[in-house]
Amino acid sequence: MKVVLTTLNAKYIHSSLALRYLEKYCRAACENIEIKEYTINNQLLDILSDIYAAKPDVICLACYIWNIEMTLQLASLLRKVLPDATLILGGPEVSFDAARLLAEHTYVDYIILGEGENVLNRLLRHLEEHSDQSLTAIEGLVYREKDKVIDSTPQIMPVLDDIPFPYTETEIADLSEKIIYYESSRGCPFSCQYCLSSATQGVRYFSLDRTFQDMEFFIKQNVRQVKFVDRTFNAKKEHYFPLMKFLARQDCRTNFHFEIAVDLLDDEVLEFLQTVPAGRFQLEIGVQSTYEPTLVAICRHNNWDKITQNIAKLMSGNNIHLHLDLIIGLPYEDFWRFGQSFNDVYALKPHMLQIGFLKMLKGAGVRQMEQEHGYVYMDTAPYEVLANRYLSYEGIRELKIFEDIFEQTYNSGRLRHTFEFLISQHQQDAFRFYHEFTGFWQSRNLHQAAHSTKALYEYLLVYCEQVDAKWIPICKEYMKIDALLSDRGAVRPEFLAWNAEKWNEEKTNFWRSAEVVKKYLPEYAFHTWREIKKKYHIEVFSFDVLKEHAAQPGAVPMLFSYEQDNVSYQYIDLHDFMVRGNY
Repeated sequence: MKVVLTTLNAKYIHSSLALRYLEKYCRAACENIEIKEYTINNQLLDILSDIYAAKPDVICLACYIWNIEMTLQLASLLRKVLPDATLILGGPEVSFDAARLLAEHTYVDYIILGEGENVLNRLLRHLEEHSDQSLTAIEGLVYREKDKVIDSTPQIMPVLDDIPFPYTETEIADLSEKIIYYESSRGCPFSCQYCLSSATQGVRYFSLDRTFQDMEFFIKQNVRQVKFVDRTFNAKKEHYFPLMKFLARQDCRTNFHFEIAVDLLDDEVLEFLQTVPAGRFQLEIGVQSTYEPTLVAICRHNNWDKITQNIAKLMSGNNIHLHLDLIIGLPYEDFWRFGQSFNDVYALKPHMLQIGFLKMLKGAGVRQMEQEHGYVYMDTAPYEVLANRYLSYEGIRELKIFEDIFEQTYNSGRLRHTFEFLISQHQQDAFRFYHEFTGFWQSRNLHQAAHSTKALYEYLLVYCEQVDAKWIPICKEYMKIDALLSDRGAVRPEFLAWNAEKWNEEKTNFWRSAEVVKKYLPEYAFHTWREIKKKYHIEVFSFDVLKEHAAQPGAVPMLFSYEQDNVSYQYIDLHDFMVRGNY
């Protein structure tokens, strides 16, 4: 019996951890089992052709909000070209309304609810043996019996160590350009009503010995990043802290991404995190809202004082990337109250601030609040909210454009210093500034097309001219350092008047004086001007653009280095830089 496990990932860089678990766990039931991954950007008929060529007897499709519509179309086509194949659906998007879905889509044979390893294993054995026995003993399976749909309840794997490690060396090599996912636990201790984890009680863990062994495999394979999908990685200190300490002392390049509740971190953990090698850990922190009535409605508790203290401590170490999340469309949070949540989180200056829009997921508690809060949302996946009692569609629409601008600027690392200056001119109200800039963006219909990075600088300058022309000279200086610190300095808009000619003699003499340069670049040795131009850049600013209150004008030379993945910079002392007495 030939089995194909398949799914449509949202992006090429994604990979499916679920399929790999199923393949390893079910190989004892069926040796001839194969994984085929595609994306929602692949052509449907191309996917159909590729699966058909494998001549499978059983096809299992993993269903999520980003692929359910396309997956059902694919299943319908598979039934036409492979009429004798068994079609099985599984995944979160079919686990909470399976009986109706099976009744409406007659080309589907079975639906697996919840965690599917054991359910699929038992079903494949049943199919392999051509058993006439009833399927009622297989809990977590929805099927037809004499044209009647037999429903069930989602299942969980009680002992996670029973599931084999999902990766082989060959698979890791094949995934070199993709995100590698891993989990050390399943479930969540919280009951946030917008999340599917609220539908499952309790947290289960892989053993530490097993997890250490798995991590050693990734490190040995020189994996670039491992993204943990644990819903709350730091739910249990006895589990996560030994694992963090184990990973911190490894000699490796691998980055480990964890989703955590930052207010659960105690002083011991915070002190330890200050010592972790730079780039080893990446933390995602779901704040979602800072409005207490909203948090109560979604059954979430945020200790805001603890959150702010702990994030400040983590940021001070300058060794861990912090990614904070907010959700638009939650109960009781109107346009301006969301703006307050945005300002609260923005003030923490995380490396990334992701703005998401509430989705009314099947199985999530927020679906039960539809009438109470007047929710209007998409009937089909991803069920994204369009409006509620507190936030009109007009507000949602503006925040969509707002979010896109924020992604192109702050989250991309572009124009941060320029925007900080402009926000300071708006009484440090970041939301109001972005709101006004979004209005400017809409007035010119800029949201209706894609734009180059260089165009972002041009549009921002036009905005400054429109609002207050006296900002322009200052903004141009901030734009210059922003350009040099982002995109590896490759995007340098011509209108910023780079000072190559004005300071050419000083720059030339600086580079020719190896003794002086080695004060800043200890390994420096002059080879060619071309190499210097490629690796370094000196720009002289008219004031210190990195000081919070840079009122005093004057020549401020800065040296930018592009030798490593991350751009670095340092000030050059005027005595080292100036060779003429004209300053």
